[in-house]
Amino acid sequence: MSWRCRDRVIEFDSRPQVMGILNVTPDSFSDGGRYRDVDEAVQRGLAMAGEGADIVDVGGESTRPGAVPVSAGEETERVIPVIRALADAFAAKPAAPVISVDTRKAAVAAAALEAGARIINDVTAMAGDPDMPGVARYYGAGVVLMHMRGEPATMQQEPHYDDVVAEVGATLAKRMDALMETGLDPETLAIDPGIGFGKTAEHNIKLVAGLATLARLGRPVVLGVSRKRFVGAITGCGLEHRLAGSLACAVWAATRGAHVWRVHDVKESADAAKMVAALNRETSEWNG
Repeated sequence: MSWRCRDRVIEFDSRPQVMGILNVTPDSFSDGGRYRDVDEAVQRGLAMAGEGADIVDVGGESTRPGAVPVSAGEETERVIPVIRALADAFAAKPAAPVISVDTRKAAVAAAALEAGARIINDVTAMAGDPDMPGVARYYGAGVVLMHMRGEPATMQQEPHYDDVVAEVGATLAKRMDALMETGLDPETLAIDPGIGFGKTAEHNIKLVAGLATLARLGRPVVLGVSRKRFVGAITGCGLEHRLAGSLACAVWAATRGAHVWRVHDVKESADAAKMVAALNRETSEWNG
């Protein structure tokens, strides 16, 4: 299994890849407002690299439940200085993290790729902006196709599925097929079940438990469970105390096909990924 992201190819061997979350927003659910200053955001991105991040995912628009959209111009102003500075800092380091832009807007994605990003992480699975597939194709960018039902502002209003694993899998397969028909290289695609995006806690548990079904789509699976509400519902822990539950979920999911962990706590997650790798080298559990 490999994932082509412009001029970089991410290979999946025995270890899950760690995608560090760098939100340059005032209102993201966990760290909103913490890295709005460009210098602070860049320093956090550099720190993530030192902590073991394989990917740094820079986002300028919150997609938490109830979030209000921002304009492409405002989002661009938030993310581009950070991406450009990180790209410059990583340029001379072959093993430096790959930069990803977390956006659903083609104009923002194009500007980010020009600034040095290699991955587009799109919560709409590239269905939200008709120009997004063309941008990804032109740059040869890696793509994360995430499942979301509805819009961030309304997605948690009584979400319903008859079979959440089957329905999410079918939607992602359909999006993959549609994008390949537009000319996207299948080797650039990764999928994300969208934990917490239009799902209840029960739906989230079923999706994580059913990851092996999604992995059969044949592309890397990105999983974002870090500090999510369902972890708190199960453990009884508040937002700042969900690390143990998040790591337990991610480690278990790695044996079922989770290739990339999207996380807030990079150092702890990278350490956990090293332990998974050590154990995987002695077993046949890895699904990479």
